[in-house]
Amino acid sequence: MKFVIATKNQGKIDGAKRALEYYFKDIEIEGIPVSSDVGEQPVNNEIYTGAKNRVKNLKKHCKTNNIKADLYLSVESGITNCLGRWMITNIAVIEDNDEFESYGTSPSFPVPDRLVNDIINTNLSEVMNNVFTKDEERHNKCGGIQLLTHEKITRIDLTESAFIMALTKYVNGEIWK
Repeated sequence: MKFVIATKNQGKIDGAKRALEYYFKDIEIEGIPVSSDVGEQPVNNEIYTGAKNRVKNLKKHCKTNNIKADLYLSVESGITNCLGRWMITNIAVIEDNDEFESYGTSPSFPVPDRLVNDIINTNLSEVMNNVFTKDEERHNKCGGIQLLTHEKITRIDLTESAFIMALTKYVNGEIWK
């Protein structure tokens, strides 16, 4: 099966691939960066909106460039207080060629109150650079969560979890749709 994902970030691609491999055989996944059409640091509903926009822009790009795929994927990370506390979460969106959509979230992690405004006004990556040291591997593959969990969880793991949750509507057929 052919999948396209709205990113060139190798950690996100690897996480999506790991999730897909649980349910599909002969996976081909291609990363194509497209815009989320939301701010650099999505807040609350912008997280889902950014992921949804990436899928829409990805499908448009694929149509324009004659790229065929079975499923279109995206994942957007952001900060939310929808549960009454500030946390970072990832939302994955998957859509097929018939516009059927599913979505899922990753595990979320808390943000210290003293850092919330800095994250909203810049972005999580910038704040992580100030709290920790800049690390290209963190930026490209493993994510800041690897530092925060003392190497127990990576961006790949969070992305994998979000896509497994999003795949529930696809892998359970009509009973869950």
